[in-house]
Formats: sequence, C-alpha cells, structure tokens
Amino acid sequence: MIFTPLDYRREDRERMRGGNGTVRYEELIPGAFPKNCRVFAKLTLEPGCSIGRHTHEGETELYTFVSGTGTVMDDDIPIKVKPGYVMSTPSGHSHAVENDGGEDLVFYACIILD
Repeated sequence: MIFTPLDYRREDRERMRGGNGTVRYEELIPGAFPKNCRVFAKLTLEPGCSIGRHTHEGETELYTFVSGTGTVMDDDIPIKVKPGYVMSTPSGHSHAVENDGGEDLVFYACIILD
C-alpha cells in the first residue's frame, strides 16, 4: 500500500507526555499498522517544545531524527541529537525529547510491540 501526505492523520498534541508546547503529530499509515506495530508517525517540535519523560513497557520505540537539533534523555543520560541520529528505547527504559535548537526538530517514531 502507498500512502501520501493527503492520507496522514494529523493532530496537535498539547503538553505531550507532560512536556512543553504543542507537538505536531502525523500518523503515516492510518488504520493500516502491521500486527506488532502500534505507532508509525512523523513528529515536529517547534523550538522550546518537548515530549516529557516516559517509560515504555512491553514495547520498543525507535526515533530517526531528520531535521533540527535537540536533546534527548536516554534514561538519565542527556544526549544532543541532530539529523541522521537514531534512538532505540526498549521495554523498561525511559526517554524524553526537547527541541532546544533554533528550528523545528523533526523525527519519525515507530513503536513495536515486544
């Protein structure tokens, strides 16, 4: 199946996971997730926006950063990210994302059920 931007389900998520600002969330394959996939989305955080720290249980979340810069918390370790960086947060671990740069931080997220 092919999906185009016209097919994406878009919504603004205020204070996502207790973070700051509004996250632009685009579900890329609405209603067509494979059995073990819970999320496949493009997320955009404007400067100063963040996704609060949260823990994954029974699933792994993958991020691929495509534009902008920011800081992620990988469990308790802050790491600067930029385009080309990939993050994996397995079950039992936590993460958070903050756009502390000067342009939109854009990344793709995929959550796979373990």
